[in-house]
Amino acid sequence: MKKHSWRAVIEIGFIVFLFYSNLLMGEFERSGMGLKKGLSWALLDIFTMSNFEIAAVAAVIGYILVEFLRTKF
Repeated sequence: MKKHSWRAVIEIGFIVFLFYSNLLMGEFERSGMGLKKGLSWALLDIFTMSNFEIAAVAAVIGYILVEFLRTKF
């Protein structure tokens, strides 16, 4: 059981990491404000409570979907 819990934590953490890295790249590529205002501004802009809630919900849904597909096939 402990092994499954750690696996879930690691996979959910990885999904959250990918979410935030995508947001950070968007600050530099899409809006361009990251280039003008710098990395510290971009980090403060993406690390908000609403972004964390979205990342957490998406990560849990993604983990459940991947586990379902993993056991199915």
